[in-house]
Amino acid sequence: MIEGEKLIPINIEEQMKTAYIDYSMSVIVSRALPDIRDGLKPVHRRVLFGMHELGVRSNTPYKKSARIVGEVLGKYHPHGDSSVYDTMVRMAQEWNMRYMLVDGQGNFGSVDGDSPAAMRYTEARMRKMAEDMLIDIDKETVDHSLNFDDTLEEPTVLPTRIPNLLINGTSGIAVGMATNMPPHNLSEVVDGTIAYLENQDITIDELIEYIKAPDFPTGGTIYGYDGVREAFKTGRGRVVIRAKAHFEEVDKHECIIVTEIPYQVNKALMVKQTADLIKEGKLEGISDVFDETGKGGMRIVYVLKKDAIPNVVLNNLFKHTPLQSAFSVNNIALVNGRPQQLNLKDLIYHFIEHRYDVVYRRTQYELKKAKERIHILEGFMKVIATKDTLDRAIYIIRNSKDTQIAKEGLIKEFELSDIQAQAIIDLRLGRLTGLELDKIREEYEEIKAYIIDLEDILAHKERRTQIIKEELLEIKAKYGDERRSVIEYAGGDISMEDIIPDEQVVITISNAGYIKRTSVNEYKTQSRGGVGQKGSATRDKDFIEHLFVGTNHQYMLFFTEKGKCFWLRVYEIPEGGKNTKGRAIQNLINIEPDDNVKAFICTHDLKDQEYINSHYVIMATKKGIIKKTCLEQYSRPRQNGIMAITIKEDDELLEARLTTGNSQVMLAVKSGKAIRFPEEKVRAVGRSGSGVRGISFDNDANDEVIGMITIENPREETVLVVSENGYGKRTFIDDPETGEAVYRITNRGGKGVKTISITEKTGNLVAIKTVSDEDDLMIINKSGMAIRMSVSELRVMGRATQGVRLINIKGNDSIAAVAKVMKDDENETESEVNDTDTITNE
Repeated sequence: MIEGEKLIPINIEEQMKTAYIDYSMSVIVSRALPDIRDGLKPVHRRVLFGMHELGVRSNTPYKKSARIVGEVLGKYHPHGDSSVYDTMVRMAQEWNMRYMLVDGQGNFGSVDGDSPAAMRYTEARMRKMAEDMLIDIDKETVDHSLNFDDTLEEPTVLPTRIPNLLINGTSGIAVGMATNMPPHNLSEVVDGTIAYLENQDITIDELIEYIKAPDFPTGGTIYGYDGVREAFKTGRGRVVIRAKAHFEEVDKHECIIVTEIPYQVNKALMVKQTADLIKEGKLEGISDVFDETGKGGMRIVYVLKKDAIPNVVLNNLFKHTPLQSAFSVNNIALVNGRPQQLNLKDLIYHFIEHRYDVVYRRTQYELKKAKERIHILEGFMKVIATKDTLDRAIYIIRNSKDTQIAKEGLIKEFELSDIQAQAIIDLRLGRLTGLELDKIREEYEEIKAYIIDLEDILAHKERRTQIIKEELLEIKAKYGDERRSVIEYAGGDISMEDIIPDEQVVITISNAGYIKRTSVNEYKTQSRGGVGQKGSATRDKDFIEHLFVGTNHQYMLFFTEKGKCFWLRVYEIPEGGKNTKGRAIQNLINIEPDDNVKAFICTHDLKDQEYINSHYVIMATKKGIIKKTCLEQYSRPRQNGIMAITIKEDDELLEARLTTGNSQVMLAVKSGKAIRFPEEKVRAVGRSGSGVRGISFDNDANDEVIGMITIENPREETVLVVSENGYGKRTFIDDPETGEAVYRITNRGGKGVKTISITEKTGNLVAIKTVSDEDDLMIINKSGMAIRMSVSELRVMGRATQGVRLINIKGNDSIAAVAKVMKDDENETESEVNDTDTITNE
């Protein structure tokens, strides 16, 4: 040990605690967290102040970035040059700052994460908004402290007129805490701040009416509002941001076009991640992705496969890629040098308190300067008030040996202060004219009135409040703009239902097993007897066999002829126009190659226990077997399907219906007979059961069941039957006046009664439906031609009659399917004719 030194034993645990606390506070206060008043960290403040001191303003030429960085490093910020340059660069990047403070010239990076050019290549200057953050800094409005080597002074805060922390936000990681504050719209923030000035008891809910949500520089859609409200009220919250996207057809391919991405998302990295997910098969329905961003703006193109559902693909993009991101709000800033979590009202309050302080100190400074000036003017007026006094003053100055003697002579002669005497000595001869004397008197009166006004401002807080309001409105007029981020208040967790509208759709299944859904509005109402418009394109020797109507959000239970049940949502069925072929149903459900879908049921929520336990599925087979099972048995289907009914050899499932247990059932056979019996005659059994006999056939071995209907209101509903050659009719179930049964109720298992007179002209019965005047009828034949007509056009006939022609059948064509559709009042009834066809009405 060197002589004179001594060792002092210390507790290493206490030393480490003390050192770490000192270090952490240094990081918190001097590096990572912004000041609540100007929203700036020390490095940001030093960059702007350094540019101010250099005179690099918005109306001056650009100056090399290296020159600015050197100024800040040498005078105020003794750290690495990269920290200063990176800070300046960020303040010039439009995708990072909602309102930029630096005007950069050269390569300042890109939203793809590209680095900016070296500081020796780029140039910069302040923007006008930055000047408004530094305005009045020379009027003793803020405190200054010594720089790192005690040779210069730097401001501890800027006297900003801009609510910078709210409009630009910030992020930073300190020791033991972090901050992450989103940007907001300046116009909204100014409106909210003025509302606070007018009513300081305003609630956060009332402030939210003005400041609606964060407003990100990259736009996007704020999806859901709960996180926003939570952040405004507590200072912590999770704001979900989605890209802005729309659908567009490019080179005959359906595409998703993204024009805005979430805040702080690296576009190039996002596109690469998406491409990787496509290659790995984790994102289905996309064939390619391109980044076509250019001068026209951002444009990312996702090319979809032919059978892809655009809404579902977009939802998967939101789920698996940064096209949907979350901004975790954590409003922590320094309040009087101490970190504090702040809600929306706190942020506005502290900014306003800072403005009050700045306005008060500025007014004091201006009052001091005004009093100093009026003091000098009073001296001028004493000396040059008349020609005699002026001559005496000139004589004293001329006959004095030096300036000090002249000053003393003036003080003694005119009773002046030292400052007044010095100002008179410094006065130019040109100001000793009579005209200049008038100007001095005029200036004196103006400053006298100005002093009274300044003293009034200092005496009355209302005056200062009005000044703050006026300056805020001036800022809004200069820099205010429209909101970029759209707010989708109804958003929340990712859900298909949030994206896909619950509109009515037509589901068609062809004989070869191709399925699609089409908006019901694509089919137009036609008069009875029309030839019809093309309803669906089909492959060679294929024809449309099933046509159903449902809504996008419903659950679908598919029943196959072998008795299996599969589960899908309607929106999972590929969407297509009337003239598209659809997609093979084997690609959607794991159906066996030799099986076919014969029936489906649209249900509501299969997780609603009360609903599934109060509804039943009734099934009928071609051989006249009927089975009833509780819907709860079908509420948990597996991917490979479940057994719905045990089908005997040479039989197949024909129809399935959803009932409440109180319906009546009617079965019809192709020979033209039908049977009606109460649903309660069929006992509910499990999924594995095979059912009981519903109808018996005559000795005709070729006879079979063609359809089943369930009846809820027999006096209101009518039965529609259609034959294969296009004939059909409506018949009452019960007479609406007398209530007498047209189709008598019997026990199940009987042969039934005649429902239509079958002849060679009509052909066999192919369909039976329950209809009312409020329904529309859709008929489609095997060649793919469809017609839509109003059921109200069909008059009610007797049970055993032949009916009328509903649709013209050409050649060997015949009816393939019949469905009823709810009437759409907006669709006009019109007659459309194929160019090569003619209409014949009976």
